[in-house]
Amino acid sequence: MALKLIFVSGMSGAGKSTALKMLEDMGFFCVDNMPVQLIDKMVQLTVSGNGETDSRIAFGVDIRNGSHLSDFGSVVDRLREEQIDCRTIFLDADDSTLIKRYKETRRTHPLAKNGRVENGIALERKRLAFIRAKADYIIDTSELLTRDLRNELKKIFVDDSDFRSLMVTILSFGFKYGIPADADIVFDVRFLPNPYYIPELKNYTGNDAPVHDYVMKHRVSQVFLDKVTDLLKFLIPNYIEEGRHQLVIAVGCTGGQHRSVTLANEIAARLKDNDSYGLRLEHRDIEKDAVRRRT
Repeated sequence: MALKLIFVSGMSGAGKSTALKMLEDMGFFCVDNMPVQLIDKMVQLTVSGNGETDSRIAFGVDIRNGSHLSDFGSVVDRLREEQIDCRTIFLDADDSTLIKRYKETRRTHPLAKNGRVENGIALERKRLAFIRAKADYIIDTSELLTRDLRNELKKIFVDDSDFRSLMVTILSFGFKYGIPADADIVFDVRFLPNPYYIPELKNYTGNDAPVHDYVMKHRVSQVFLDKVTDLLKFLIPNYIEEGRHQLVIAVGCTGGQHRSVTLANEIAARLKDNDSYGLRLEHRDIEKDAVRRRT
């Protein structure tokens, strides 16, 4: 079987080590913090070996290579000239997420030993820009759960599915619990008829047929859904063209239990059949009122 070589790079704190562990579980021979100057030698040993070494290899290459990192581009070009299947995945996350992760783990950023994490992140982003620009895959992990990252890696490197660089999240929420901080687009559906004031519907959610049917039987709901769908089908390809990797579309009602859940489900259903982007559906506040009623 031909050699398949994956380079895992990206920002510190974006999930490189986690990705390598996942690839190892998928059958790849993985080496983290691989010195750039040894990549050629390692590949030669693999190609000329007796088959005992796995033909699927993943190397972690990042800022810890120091000054040798600048040679990474020429190494990849040379391997491709030798007809070796090598691809680069770049894991990224926004600055606020990276800072939060460092604070939670209390680890030291490799470029900010005695300084602020923010400065280390800015410097690292600058030094890794050339790898990001030439990466075959860029995955933004700012809002990705571990299982979502695993699914993306499996689709790319195991199932050989087309990579969808944009992950669209449809998120329902309640305004009384605050607008999601990571929302890119916010739709307010509090103008729709509210099932909360119908006694037999109050304790259901938009995931239940009685509430769904009540909300969607009104013409205003249908018109709103049609217009929003048309808008998003126009916007999303343009976001992909721009190079976005995460898009959070938030749909809010008062408590995040009835109207917003119903409309989020409907929007997700209309957007799911596509070949250009990944889609997630999440209901942030759907159980909060239910918890308060039980306590």
